[in-house]
Amino acid sequence: MLITTANDLPGYEVTETLGEVFGLTVRSRNIGSQLGAGLKSILGGELKGMTKALVDSRQQVIERMVEEAQSKGADAIVAMRFDTSEMGTNWTEICAYGTAVRARKA
Repeated sequence: MLITTANDLPGYEVTETLGEVFGLTVRSRNIGSQLGAGLKSILGGELKGMTKALVDSRQQVIERMVEEAQSKGADAIVAMRFDTSEMGTNWTEICAYGTAVRARKA
């Protein structure tokens, strides 16, 4: 599956637009990670536990978006974006979305 944040695929011709596709997850914060992050934020430095959680979440939503695109018969996703939002005090929504297309080599 080709995935790009661009609106086109250089070297390819989009032959059909199949619609918007999403991958979504809602995560709660781990109390242990929150305590460690709180201490680290006072001392400074990367919040490695939080970074890993975000990387894992982004990978999961990409996989879900690709599954939806494949179910529509797509072989590429253009204009892919990530979006995050807070849901209450302990939940975060992570979403990957884009436009599923069929494309062929130009």
